[in-house]
Amino acid sequence: MPIAKEVLEAQEKKDDLEFFKERVKTMPLLIEWANDEIRNNKEVVLSAVKVDGGALEFASDKLKDDKDVLVTAVSQAGWTGCYASERLKDDKDVIKTAVEHDGQILYFASERLRDDEEIVKIAVTNKPLIIKYASLRLRKDKEIAKLALSNTTSEKKNVLAFIDTDLQKDEEILNLL
Repeated sequence: MPIAKEVLEAQEKKDDLEFFKERVKTMPLLIEWANDEIRNNKEVVLSAVKVDGGALEFASDKLKDDKDVLVTAVSQAGWTGCYASERLKDDKDVIKTAVEHDGQILYFASERLRDDEEIVKIAVTNKPLIIKYASLRLRKDKEIAKLALSNTTSEKKNVLAFIDTDLQKDEEILNLL
């Protein structure tokens, strides 16, 4: 069945829980057309985000604050951590799982986690330029600076711009350029 027909059917069956329980297993983004009650159904949302973490966008706010749902979504697509509740943007397990898949998610992490050495190391390993969202304290950390610079070839000068100015003059750092 072409996608347009699936969408029309989903819109017509927006109140049909059984329809969505089955369909999100193969077309998870159809959840967008489900009613609020179905988008708040943990079983349906978990089925959807297991296939496509992006389905988290259409989950209820309550489920965007559910750790099981978030870990499942970010394990499938790290970038979906941007949909997490504020509480879960400060949850180390959720953010760690997300940055393991997509370092860019550090941008959405809480200030506390932007100052967490383990989280920042993982993030800059996956996305070196994301060092610009690390805490000022960690942008002064030589080990983190070296990690970011050693994991990129094309962005070295851009990465260097976000490292502490004193560290930018360090011989070891300059040798990485």
